[in-house]
Amino acid sequence: MRRILLIFLFLGFIANAQTNIYSISFENAEHHEAKIKATFPHIKDRSITVRMSRSSPGRYALHEFAKNVYGLKATDGHGKELEVTRPDPYSWKIENTDGTINVQYTLFGNHGDGTYSQIDETHAHLNIPATFMYAEDYQGRPIEVNFDVREDLNWKVATQLKKISGTKYSAPNLYYFMDSPTEISDYQLREFELGGQTIQFVLHDQGTEAELDEYFEQVKKIVKQEQAVYGELPNYDYGRYTFLVCYMPNVDGDGMEHRNSTIVTSTRSLANGGMKRNLGTIAHEYFHCWNVERIRPAGLEPFDFSKANMSGCLWFAEGFTSYYDGLIRCRANITTPEEYINDLTGTFNYVWNSPAHQFFNPIEMSYQAPFVDAATSVDPVNRENMFISYYSYGSVLGLALDLSLREKGLNLDDFMEKMWMKYGKTEVAYEVEDIETTLKEYAGDQFAEDFFNNYIYGSKMPDYSSLFKDFGIELTQKQDAYFGASVRPTDAGLEIYRNTAMGSPAYEAGLDEGDVIISIKGNPVSTSEDLQKIIEENGVGAQLKIGFKRYNESKETTVTLQKSPNYNISLDENASQEAVRKREKWLAAK
Repeated sequence: MRRILLIFLFLGFIANAQTNIYSISFENAEHHEAKIKATFPHIKDRSITVRMSRSSPGRYALHEFAKNVYGLKATDGHGKELEVTRPDPYSWKIENTDGTINVQYTLFGNHGDGTYSQIDETHAHLNIPATFMYAEDYQGRPIEVNFDVREDLNWKVATQLKKISGTKYSAPNLYYFMDSPTEISDYQLREFELGGQTIQFVLHDQGTEAELDEYFEQVKKIVKQEQAVYGELPNYDYGRYTFLVCYMPNVDGDGMEHRNSTIVTSTRSLANGGMKRNLGTIAHEYFHCWNVERIRPAGLEPFDFSKANMSGCLWFAEGFTSYYDGLIRCRANITTPEEYINDLTGTFNYVWNSPAHQFFNPIEMSYQAPFVDAATSVDPVNRENMFISYYSYGSVLGLALDLSLREKGLNLDDFMEKMWMKYGKTEVAYEVEDIETTLKEYAGDQFAEDFFNNYIYGSKMPDYSSLFKDFGIELTQKQDAYFGASVRPTDAGLEIYRNTAMGSPAYEAGLDEGDVIISIKGNPVSTSEDLQKIIEENGVGAQLKIGFKRYNESKETTVTLQKSPNYNISLDENASQEAVRKREKWLAAK
């Protein structure tokens, strides 16, 4: 027995010796700095390379986190300073001496959202890839981290990481650590039990306990309605899912999914419109704990922190999730059926009218994610004409698929549950072809082939008019005149501030971004209201002589007004009883 005990103690010692140890403190939080220390023990190689991530789970573009690191020093286990070289902009190569390498550095962070970190006297809002370096060749090791919180600010730690004691937490490996955002603040906490697991809601907000209680009741409704789609909750690690919610004036609006948590940020407090307007992000991100985190595209698994990660399935992973975030709020009685149907209009018009259908299908739109998902560039792009957000594109396709399935006596909920059982619960990554195969199994070969060939491998649009009519929804084209340029007033005139859409009257007349409209039909114009009044007075088919300046040179062109390509979506007051019954069944709580 003594020998067995010694073996267990020895194995425990070895495991601890090979654990990478981190600590972070916030003495200079008012200037957005954190001090970070990392210890990498039991290093057998002569050197080690530590890196800052270039990408982050849930984001698809590159984000060069190394730019916010400075003051780096490295020492061995005896405190001797080690030589550090830079093989590339993202890495530090450290020469090894005694098998232990300690790294310390300063991090600047002042962007509170789902991608970056923000450190100030209100909180330490940490996205882990934006905060902590990692040892490139030791990613499989367990990790321990101590958050040295500001007790003078009453800070507490909230994270999906496993708590060891006090402010010390652990992760089984680097991947889990990087996927575990952490909010450290004087937050409020609510939680409830569902399906034998705990749903935690952490809120950093300047509001009242009563406001949080009211909001939390709506969150619970969303959680239960989304559980009903899939029939069960995922098995959360440590039996816990955590909403990390920060509604503060110093953050940027965002939402980011993670395996057992989500981080949600908004400048809208609960008392200032957030009580209802912020719930769309809550619904979207929680739905991701099935769709994306476990029903996971093969292109994102495993996630590579050293490069942009690309998938052709984002129309499904993000887009179908976007479809559900509106539907779920309706089912949870947070929005009315009329509000939900009316809210479809904006997304529908954006997708329906985009010239980009001629260039890319939904799969190829998904491939654009590394260039558009909070990506930055300095050269102008032509997104207005060649890109449709995979969130929006997938959302209207999810709507069409759901209504088409319901005409066959089926529904999208059951299809999503089938995807969950095949790919989510088993955590087997899927490709686009796997979605089609599953749809064939559920709805038949011909139905699935038609849907995929036309709308996924192709870029046609479904017959929404017929689909809507069968569910008591009216789709009506607007009758007003259409100019086709986004303008804003300047001292020089009305500036066109976006690329004009291909095929629009302004585009056909040769007007482009940066042009400044000076006059219409010989009369000066200076406000958006002036332009709109002229369009309304002249109507469809009218020819407007436009005086404008390009590069300070005066020019003229003629714009022929067209009928608006936009539609209104609303409840059909004259719908048949059968259509109303189908609509009510679709929108009813499960």
